[in-house]
Amino acid sequence: MTASQHPELVVLLSDDGQRIGTADKASVHTRETPLHLAFSCHVFGADGRVLVTRRALSKATWPGVWTNAFCGHPTPAESPVDALSRRAADELGIRVTGVELILPDFRYRAVDASGIVEHEICPVYRALTTDAVVPNPAEVAEFAWVEPAALADAVAAAPFAFSPWFGWQLEQLARLRPDG
Repeated sequence: MTASQHPELVVLLSDDGQRIGTADKASVHTRETPLHLAFSCHVFGADGRVLVTRRALSKATWPGVWTNAFCGHPTPAESPVDALSRRAADELGIRVTGVELILPDFRYRAVDASGIVEHEICPVYRALTTDAVVPNPAEVAEFAWVEPAALADAVAAAPFAFSPWFGWQLEQLARLRPDG
């Protein structure tokens, strides 16, 4: 069996966030998804605009909705920065720098219209890039660089057009700002 034939494993978590095992990523997202470890990343350009992506229409959950730059699951032996670097390259063809943990305790459970559940402890990171985005069409239908204030207005006006975790992350981040 080659390395590419091995299943991609996700880290399963107890309710208090302790690692309790692993599972094949391909089989874990169901109508009864167990709590597992993930991450989200908000990517900014040198001009201060934030990158948003529209999920590919072929995605099993929330196809075609807009969301943060990228998300993923660290493998059992992978550091957060290595996982972020891997997913940034895989999904968007970019390198990220200046990685900063901004919501260490973000956690959510959401049910897609298809009935599939996302149930994650999902630390949220901020990162920078100066690279041109070259999206992987299996992951990303389209992307846009937007002003953060315009993004907040868009999510408030049409929350159904965005992933639920993205809206919840923006709400929590707004509460952290001095003017929030």
